[in-house]
Amino acid sequence: MTDSEPAFRALDFERFLDHPPERVWRALTQSSLLGEWLMPCDFQAESGKTFAMEAEWGQVTGTVLAVEPERLLAYTWNGPGLTSEVTWTLTPQGNGTLLRLDHTKIPAESKLAYHGAKVGWPRFLEALESVLAKEVN
Repeated sequence: MTDSEPAFRALDFERFLDHPPERVWRALTQSSLLGEWLMPCDFQAESGKTFAMEAEWGQVTGTVLAVEPERLLAYTWNGPGLTSEVTWTLTPQGNGTLLRLDHTKIPAESKLAYHGAKVGWPRFLEALESVLAKEVN
């Protein structure tokens, strides 16, 4: 890495979801719902709580950094070859929610992890939309 190259990379995605923030929040924070669209896990939306998520390609662990119900959720995201942070921001828009995902602090040298996240997050977001479509209030 040269002085002109950044030490970290970031990814961000935005999706309008035709669901109210409280419904989107449940899908982001309830471990049973997370298991349907992201990965099976023991997640709890409480600052300082640690969690583990399991996938066929490996495990992701993390610590919850910030919780503002129905507004903001942030946690560390530590997987194979990757130590970073994920932040979800929910903004009410009409009858729906603008959901923003910022995956930051990805080490520049973690090229495989970066490209995996770049391809993986859109797939996870599609799965989230499917879960939201079938979730009953």
